[in-house]
Amino acid sequence: MTSELARAAAALLTGTSASSARPLGGAAFLIVLENGNRLVAKGHGDPNAVKAEAASLVWLAEPAAVPVPRLRGENHEWLLTDYIEEGGSTPEAAEDLGRGLARLHAAGAPAFGSPPPGGPEEASIGLAPMRNAECETWPEFYGSYRIEPYLRTAVDRGSFSPRQVEAIQEVMERLAELAGPSEPPARLHGDLWSGNVLWGPGGRAWLIDPAAHGGHRETDLAMLSLFGCPYLEHLIGAYQDETPLADGWRDRVPLHQLFPLLVHTVLFGGGYATQALGAARASLST
Repeated sequence: MTSELARAAAALLTGTSASSARPLGGAAFLIVLENGNRLVAKGHGDPNAVKAEAASLVWLAEPAAVPVPRLRGENHEWLLTDYIEEGGSTPEAAEDLGRGLARLHAAGAPAFGSPPPGGPEEASIGLAPMRNAECETWPEFYGSYRIEPYLRTAVDRGSFSPRQVEAIQEVMERLAELAGPSEPPARLHGDLWSGNVLWGPGGRAWLIDPAAHGGHRETDLAMLSLFGCPYLEHLIGAYQDETPLADGWRDRVPLHQLFPLLVHTVLFGGGYATQALGAARASLST
């Protein structure tokens, strides 16, 4: 994806010529239209990835719980959204985000594994494929569609020894026991690491690059803590005030982090396999 392709896509989707396009990282570009409006053009190599992210943005915006960039256009390989100016994180903004996430999760989903309305089952998380398929229970969904596919790929690539695989397989076998109290499906961002929280001006936190689906609300929160999030304890405290988490949620953080760590193992290898194995063992020790 190039700046010229991004400019052409923005012009086609908005009907207004684009005066400039500046890379933002990855396949995203800041587009300035001739009328002065600023948009983000994000290129995807997979039409399903475009459809999934577009549907995710609309679904997450629906409850008006947490700000997400407005979808401005899409085609088979490009997605256009409003551009959000970056600001800085504050304890107050983190608390607002915590309360908003609680309300977003409470908006619910039809089932565990539900894709957003209009979104495809075959979606993606980052550069990895991700399937959203409805299941009756969270353990069934998490084991079948969030652990097993990435474990299988990682094993095929030699990231785990047979002995190491046993710990993760034991987690899958014991998911019903390890999952904690039963909860209804939550409406998840789905890829909520700290890099997908954009701290904007005026003390607002925006959610970007979603991979939304119906899941367990503790997954979003566990992903926020995986790579560090500013003022996380303020965020969690405000979330708890809005909708308390079930007893033992801190002990289950490694269980929910196992999924993104396996994804990173598949994408990047290296030390992520060690971290994933550590998360599996920590889950089994609770």
